[in-house]
Amino acid sequence: MRAALVLVAAATLTLAACGDKSAGGSGSGSESSSAATSGASGSSSSSAAPAGGDLAINPLVQIDIDGNEVEASTGTDAVSPAGDGSATCDGVSVAMAGALTGPNAALGLNILYGMQTALKEHNDANANCQVEIKQFDTEGDPQKATQVAPQIVSDASVIGLLGPAFSGETKATGTIFSQAGLLSLTASATNPDLTANGWTNFFRGLANDAVQGPAVAKYLTGSAGFSTVCVVKDNSDYGVGLAETITEGLGDAADPSCAADVKTGDKDFSATVQLIAGAEPDAIFYAGYYAEAAPFVAQLREGGVEAAFVSADGTNDPQFVDQAGSAAEGAYLSCPCGPAPEEFAATYESEHGQVPGVYSVEGYDLMTIILSGIDSGITDRAGLVEYVKNYQGQGLAREYQWDDNGELSSSLIWMYEVG
Repeated sequence: MRAALVLVAAATLTLAACGDKSAGGSGSGSESSSAATSGASGSSSSSAAPAGGDLAINPLVQIDIDGNEVEASTGTDAVSPAGDGSATCDGVSVAMAGALTGPNAALGLNILYGMQTALKEHNDANANCQVEIKQFDTEGDPQKATQVAPQIVSDASVIGLLGPAFSGETKATGTIFSQAGLLSLTASATNPDLTANGWTNFFRGLANDAVQGPAVAKYLTGSAGFSTVCVVKDNSDYGVGLAETITEGLGDAADPSCAADVKTGDKDFSATVQLIAGAEPDAIFYAGYYAEAAPFVAQLREGGVEAAFVSADGTNDPQFVDQAGSAAEGAYLSCPCGPAPEEFAATYESEHGQVPGVYSVEGYDLMTIILSGIDSGITDRAGLVEYVKNYQGQGLAREYQWDDNGELSSSLIWMYEVG
């Protein structure tokens, strides 16, 4: 029987979930496109669950790699994208690359909307430095991303990239951006191997799955009290990598008899549900994205499986609740992303018509860092890479400072619950 989970006192926080999206093996949706605008593109996600009433994803506790609770930062001393209002620049733009259409578009849009919130603050305060966001839709598909990447690097106005968003597309395009010397600052790609490729231009703005896996595993077997867990993964770079670290961290609690593989795009999980029902675990951990997690948890509940449903940042988005409805209730979702402070959440919702989602805060924080580099007088790609390499500052989600490999010097994980 699991122990009761402790709810963090989060009166000033609202959801800004986060997760890495890689869609590693295959993509779906229409042909990718780019839009050189600073406005929103694609559809927006809603925070209302059609069959789940007022269900929402709520922050529970922040944990370290050992699964222990860590006091959360309030973000009250975060660097402002507005700066001092005296910046001057001309013809400078920042690219955003990620899924803006397709089944997991909400994850890319969350980052874009966070970027746009920071950009509006900056441009409103700096009349002589009007920066532009140029959007490049990859649909989260590695193959489409390789078609988009040359468009980004050939645009001389682009001095930095926030993205790619998913691990698979990041792996597929990393060498292109590295050879171009273009800053690649990701808000969401969490596969640990990405920083082992020798790319000196690549920086990760949140904890990777080598941190998330052990942290969540130890939390599940410790504070949550689960003794048997079925680990199910999709075939994306993200899902495969996360499942490996979770399984290793769970140790004997990971039941091999009900470990299962699914594919991105699957909608029928009956065979996996039957396998899990026979194992009678305490919990199921799903390593993948909300597009599959939502029908999966719905079919688990329809099949009489009452075990706790646990997933990570790929699922940690209001769209999971929208699509799963009441079946999402009680789900535990981890994320290296942080909840949104109340003031930011109110501004974000007024501008974009929806609450912050996974990676919204990271999109804001990382765009703020890029803008502060531009405001310091940087107008070239090499200068911006060097600026981020030596950056240290407080954001809404966390303090940002990177080691020589492009990983954060300090990385923590959040646990959330749908309720």
